[in-house]
Amino acid sequence: MEIDLHKNLVKDTKTNRLRAEADTYHLVDVTEGQYYRNIFPYTEIPKIPFNNRAVPMETPKEVWITDTTFRDGQQSRPPYTPDQIVTIYKLLNKLGGPNGMIRQTEFFLYSKKDREAFEKCLALDYKYPEITSWVRASKADFELVKQVGINETGILMSVSDYHIFKKMKKTRNQIMDMYLGIAKDALSIGVIPRCHFEDITRADFFGFVVPFTRELMKLSKESGIPIKIRACDTLGLGVTYLGTSLPRSVQGVVYSLKEYAGVPPTQLEWHGHNDFHKGLVAAATAWLYGCCAVNASLLGIGERTGNTPLEAMCIEYAQLFGDTNGMNLEAITEIRDFMERETGTIIPPNMPFVGKDFNTTRAGIHADGLLKDEEIYNIFDTKQILNRPLEVMITDKSGLAGIAAWINVNFNLDKASEIKKDEPGVAKISDWVQIEYDNGRVTAISDDELLEQVSMHLPELYKAKVGTNKILTIKR
Repeated sequence: MEIDLHKNLVKDTKTNRLRAEADTYHLVDVTEGQYYRNIFPYTEIPKIPFNNRAVPMETPKEVWITDTTFRDGQQSRPPYTPDQIVTIYKLLNKLGGPNGMIRQTEFFLYSKKDREAFEKCLALDYKYPEITSWVRASKADFELVKQVGINETGILMSVSDYHIFKKMKKTRNQIMDMYLGIAKDALSIGVIPRCHFEDITRADFFGFVVPFTRELMKLSKESGIPIKIRACDTLGLGVTYLGTSLPRSVQGVVYSLKEYAGVPPTQLEWHGHNDFHKGLVAAATAWLYGCCAVNASLLGIGERTGNTPLEAMCIEYAQLFGDTNGMNLEAITEIRDFMERETGTIIPPNMPFVGKDFNTTRAGIHADGLLKDEEIYNIFDTKQILNRPLEVMITDKSGLAGIAAWINVNFNLDKASEIKKDEPGVAKISDWVQIEYDNGRVTAISDDELLEQVSMHLPELYKAKVGTNKILTIKR
């Protein structure tokens, strides 16, 4: 590492103070890999080291989401059909809205089906999400990009010594030369290289990542083409606690790429995984500390534990910035319904925003609150925002309040006509429920069973709402 003690001073317009230019770092071409065994002992749970160094929170004026549903999302499940991809792409366009909150999506180009889906989506001529591709850092893969003629491609560029030494069996210098050569190939035909820095949260930042990135930024400046850097937290090791040290600090990764390597926020993207339950918070932190783009997949589907859930980032944006920037959040429910119905995707019932039970209550004490005002136990107006009305399921813990709440919700009763928990018919239904569980039942009471009980014990309500057809549509 070489530190320049004679750095230029520049006036920082943000702080109105003189600021020294960042230190210069050169490639350290070590003979053995840096594996951070004190942090990643492998035979133990990884450690989270602190150095008590804080970096400034500098949130960009504009942030957005990019999508990897058709790339990383398809690496962990049976492939979608081309027609399914087209439908999902249309729903991404609807969800992201006209302002491009879902700015880009990426496609494989390897198989005939991949290219068919790619071409069908391209033919829709949507502005957003822009269609890009993804290839490995090889000449053969890059030929595919030339054939389809798109503006941007992701290129796999693994940056940790775990990959450089253990997988590719090369030196840092050899790998850097190879990566720069592929980037130059992309630039030579006017294609924006999006460099996927795989495994960045185990990489030697100042011995490889920063000097390599600075070389990419030189190429970007010379060519006039904005080379992008995707910081890939491949194993979900990024942490957001204040004062954590590199390479695990999300804030540190973003700050170092901006300040030491010179990557503009508009050319910086975070890609996270959820191995340690930190996918969403890591992505949001990347936004807050200066990364314009966050990469995510629908329902979080991706390798192992998955990626940052795209629909969750849409909700997180609204929480952080106070508006939706044109997003149509009802599309989240459409996406959920399509994925379950048409692709066989199994969505955990308790998954936020999309799970069958995410806004469902079973507990009697919660149902009692809902009878007074649904706002007491609902996170927001899920009916208005997501087109997901509040739901109630009946178990042995539901009690009179749960029965009454189920009736009011499923019969769509307004405040003036809603059923109270002291209604005799409610008590009879509750008694029947209790007998079911006293006799050994362990499953929830089905909607059909409850409809039958309402028809027996609240016949006037049943006839008024269901009539002779005996059909009531209950949304789940």
